[in-house]
This record gives sequence, C-alpha cells and structure tokens, in this order.
Amino acid sequence: MRMKLDEIAKAVDGTLSTENVPDEYVTSVAFDSRKLEPGSLFVPLVGDNDGHDYIQSAIDNGAVGSFWANDHKDKAPTDFPVILVNDPLQALQDLAKYYLAKINPKVVAVTGSNGKTTTKDLIASIVGMKFNVIKTQGNFNNQIGVPITILSMSSNTEVLVVEMGMDHSGQLKTLSNLVNPDIAVITMIGEAHIEFFGTRDRIADAKLEITDGLREDGYFVYNGDEPLLNERAEKVNAFRKTFGREGTNDIYHTEIEAGDENTKFETNLWNDYEFMIHLIGDYNVNNALAALEVGDLLKISPSDMRKGLEHANLTKNRTEWIKGNQGEMILSDVYNSNPTAVKAVLAAFESTHVAGKRLLVLGDMLELGDDSQAMHASLADSIDPDQISDVFLIGNDMKALYEALENKYQPQKNLHYYPIEKLPELVTDLKAAIEPNDEVLLKGSHGMHLENVLDELTGPND
Repeated sequence: MRMKLDEIAKAVDGTLSTENVPDEYVTSVAFDSRKLEPGSLFVPLVGDNDGHDYIQSAIDNGAVGSFWANDHKDKAPTDFPVILVNDPLQALQDLAKYYLAKINPKVVAVTGSNGKTTTKDLIASIVGMKFNVIKTQGNFNNQIGVPITILSMSSNTEVLVVEMGMDHSGQLKTLSNLVNPDIAVITMIGEAHIEFFGTRDRIADAKLEITDGLREDGYFVYNGDEPLLNERAEKVNAFRKTFGREGTNDIYHTEIEAGDENTKFETNLWNDYEFMIHLIGDYNVNNALAALEVGDLLKISPSDMRKGLEHANLTKNRTEWIKGNQGEMILSDVYNSNPTAVKAVLAAFESTHVAGKRLLVLGDMLELGDDSQAMHASLADSIDPDQISDVFLIGNDMKALYEALENKYQPQKNLHYYPIEKLPELVTDLKAAIEPNDEVLLKGSHGMHLENVLDELTGPND
C-alpha cells in the first residue's frame, strides 16, 4: 500500500490529531509494535494487552502514524500524528475495504473445516501462472489477519486469494462482507470447533456465511459430495460449481496414482492432462480439484494449471514431509486436527511404502465439546497395527484413544500415553524407538504444540 495519513483518515472517517502532518507515505500496517517496518501505520488493538501502551515502541520501530481510540484520547501523544477513531479494529477493517476497492482485484475467498490453507495455496499458485496474486500468509485468516492481508497488496495485484477461518457464527459473514468475493470456496464440513456449534449442521450454516458478501455475478464453489452443502447451496443466489469424488460433480477425478511423497490424478474435464501435487492422500486431490475449478473460472489454461499445481508453494506443517536427524521421514501435520482430518491423513500414511516401520504421534483434537472423548476413541478403528507399529498419544482426551487401543497394542511396549505436561518424556521415548528408514506421523491441534516434537526430531543435536 501507499497512502498518506490524511487519505487514511478520510477513508476511516477519523480525525487527525494535528494539522502538521508529515509529508510521508504509509507503506504498511501492523498491530505488533515489535514487527513494524519504517513507514508503518500502527494499529493499537485492545485484548489481553492494550496496544495503546506500546506507542513508543511503535515510534521507535519506524511508525509514521497510528490509529488511536477516542476513549484513550487523553493519553494520545502530542508530538506524533494519530488518527482518532471509535475503534482501531473497525478502522483497520474500514481501511482494508477502502483499499480493496481502490486496487479492485478479483477476490477468491476460501474456507472449510479442513484443507482451506492447502486449497488457498494451490489456488494462488494456479492463478499466479497468469495474474499478479497476493494470498493469505500463515494463519492471518481472521478479523485482524484478513484486513492485514488486503493491505499488503501492491498496486498491481490482480487477484487476491484470501483464507477465512471462524470458530463462531457471524465471523464469516463479517469477513465476506469485507472482501465481497467474486468466488467463494468451501472445501468441506467437518467437526472443527463443534464445541461451539453443537452439530455439523450448524457448522455448515456458519460456513455458508462466506457467500453472504458474494458479488451478484459471483461463483460459489463447494464440495458436492457433502449433503449439508448441497442442501444449503440451493439457497445461494450465485452461479454454482461443485468438485469431489462423485461423478455428479462438475469436476471429479477419474484416475489417482498415489505416491509416497506426491499424488498424480486425472479429471473428467481434461482427459489429455495428468496433474500432480506434492502431497499425499485422496483428500488433497479434492483440494486440488477445488483449485482447478477456480482456475478454470479465471480462464487459466489446463497446461498452466498443471504447472501451478506441481510448483505450488505450500504452507509449512500441512502434510509436509521432513527428514529427521536419525534418518527417518516425518509427516508433519500439526496445525489443526479433528476426527475427519486425522482419519484422512492416517489412511494416506498407512498406504506409503516404507523400508522401516511406521510410528504415530497424536495430540488432542481440541474444541470437540461434550463428545470429545468418544470422538478420540473412535480413531481406534482407523489405526491398523499391521501398518503402524508404535503409537504415542498425548493430551487429556487422548487417554480415551489409549484405552480403545489396549486390545490392539501392548501398553508401555508399543502403545504409550502421556499427560500434556509430559511432552519431554514423549520426545525421549520417541527418539529411542526411531530407527533409520522409519516414518513418523505427527498430528494434533495447534494448541498441543507438536511442532516442538518436530523441532526435537529435526533440530541441532546437543
């Protein structure tokens, strides 16, 4: 971005604290005073900490201006320009909406219980074969991250691919009305955040909010194998396109060749083309089909889409293979977890070719509500002792899975359980069990911090 403070003040209906505004351009926006770059606008958010208390840090790190809440007016700096607003977060969102209209790219919005980050990455790579693209980075997919992503666009951005997450009703409605997508994508409906919704039906209702801000000539792209989406799609006033495994979808795979580190597939739409993704599992083929559908809507050629899928820059720790220190291969999938996601990655992991043995590390699946222990125990049916030799479980609710597996494995020999505070002991025992040519799957909700296990297996040895 490149805007002066007076333009920003007008865009958010704010008031500059001084008439002597520096003749400088704002080139970025940040809410963490420690991560500001010279030329930044500081957004002091109020949460566990009050961002207004860090204004001096923002100034020291190169901020040229700041939003400032009216109810903090008596604490506003007198020697530094601030824009007085009712709510800095709302001002951030208003500025993003203004800047989005100014740049006017095509907008692709992506959500789903599983696969939204991977799908976002694949879409961006495909669309990037023809257009200048900006996509959501990291986990910037909420009411703060989405506007920050928008404001990171350069003036020549032609397509914005924005990921949208949610854990409560109303959140996607706000984000959809912020970006007004040309194309809205829902990957699937699972159990993520079911603690807050109670049923998958309510999760589906909340996910459908992504279409609330869809443009009149927009497209709704969704998983046509999901009855909950098919039922609700009829009420969406938009062009509709479906993807999935079934032949009733607009795009579906006709052939799949599963490899140990990648997957090749063909589709009904382009019989002469074989596509490849550097991911394993049928569920990731579904994510690729969604991306192909978006690419086709944006008139990307099949040959360019094939290149885009093959060379996609994928976000870390989403079914990512990493070499461990003992010669093992680690499948890291530690960003989020729910029963559908675990069962899908288990099926893919158990089908790989391995010279050694397979070891499984599972952390709690969070936010599953009253049925959490039963959902954890249900994973036992997807764990095959003939394919997975050793199981390591950590977290309060993983105790239920441990008990469900006691008739399949020998406790303390090849079945291990640890309370959350015993993560170091898990790492020690896991390292002792690993041999060269083994494979290890790490899967758990982000709050379980299994990335620390990954660091121990791959980082420098003491």
